[in-house]
Amino acid sequence: MMSGAAIDDVDARARKALSEHGFGVLTEIDVKATMKKQLDVELPAYRILGACNPKMAHQAIEIEPRVGAMLPCNVILREVEGGVDVSAIDPVASMQAIENAQLMAVAGQVRELLAKAVEAI
Repeated sequence: MMSGAAIDDVDARARKALSEHGFGVLTEIDVKATMKKQLDVELPAYRILGACNPKMAHQAIEIEPRVGAMLPCNVILREVEGGVDVSAIDPVASMQAIENAQLMAVAGQVRELLAKAVEAI
């Protein structure tokens, strides 16, 4: 958790850290705004950034075209009491549904890069 941090500051830091580790943010979901609009429910700030490392994604798609259902890697920024919680999907766990050792090797590399990016936030 990032104590005392504001969601916009963490968002900027997350995008920078992801970029420095080879990821771009392809999608962004503002869960708070969506829940307000769809259900008229108030939530603390909550964003999902869909991060993609193009080189790794290309390798994964070349190995197994169906892997696109598991892309991009989601990084969650969630406002909690006292700060912002940052978490990310584990690409190895997410891709276990496809039994392919080559794909698991790529997922392992993505896991390492994504973990380094999250640590850098």
